[in-house]
Amino acid sequence: MSFVPGYLALHASGELLRRRDAALARLCACDLCPHRCGANRLAGEQGFCRTGRLAAVGAHHPHFGEEAPLVGQGGSGTIFFANCNLGCVFCQNYEISHLGEGEEVSAAELAAMMVRLGRQGCHNINLVTPSHVVAQILEALPLAVETGLSVPLVYNTGGYDEVETLRLLDGIIDIYMPDFKFWSSTSAARFAKAADYPERARQAIGEMHRQVGDLLINGEGLAERGLLVRHLVMPEGLDESREIFGFLARELSPCTYVNVMDQYRPCGQAMNFPPLDRMLRPEEYRQALALAGQAGLTRLEQRDFAAMLRGLGVV
Repeated sequence: MSFVPGYLALHASGELLRRRDAALARLCACDLCPHRCGANRLAGEQGFCRTGRLAAVGAHHPHFGEEAPLVGQGGSGTIFFANCNLGCVFCQNYEISHLGEGEEVSAAELAAMMVRLGRQGCHNINLVTPSHVVAQILEALPLAVETGLSVPLVYNTGGYDEVETLRLLDGIIDIYMPDFKFWSSTSAARFAKAADYPERARQAIGEMHRQVGDLLINGEGLAERGLLVRHLVMPEGLDESREIFGFLARELSPCTYVNVMDQYRPCGQAMNFPPLDRMLRPEEYRQALALAGQAGLTRLEQRDFAAMLRGLGVV
């Protein structure tokens, strides 16, 4: 039997519309993310995320560079939202996330993007940097369902999410894909302008796992439901990597699917923030993979797992 996204049943019961209305109501004194700015976004006010009533989209297209279980043959249907609720100095999407490059879209326009990507053969709709536009996504989703959307939704987040907002998404999001960037509040404050990021990320990722569990991959190698965690290894960040891997294995599950990412490079304002002003060294990445294994994690992204085996001399 083919996989059926949970949001279809919620729409049929009317629950999806209730969730939409609840999220939109919270925009009047916005508390949808941990900043809890209190901006009246319904009236066009902006808080930390610099986003008012409408979501802005920087790009949308099939993406073939995501994790293997998301890409398949048809790609992951990515929608890159402009602006962000974090201020990462090293952001690799700096123009979109920091400078706000993108166009504001109505709910109908956002729904049409989702449906178009699904009809192009994408295996999922990959909502990139969605934390500050949850209400706008929920506003568009019923319209997308009514015009044929039926593929899994991926919540591709920096990890700085409000648990109460995530609960509005319970049964709607099929695949959660958070980053877990920092374990140290000092690092989070300096590099992402969010000293409470570590605590918030632990709470949020725990809630995501409660909702969807470990990642389920079908016989075709495609993710259908579950949690996929990304961790970008950063220069001189191995102590934090060790703690993050330990948390995932111990507090969630050793079967948590983790992508240990090696593509750190200085972007955005990183040249002004040593040690993030240099590339990641190959040895640092090898050590990070070893730490993931030592923590007890058993499901790494295919490319990571192969690299770990090579480091151990197995292949």
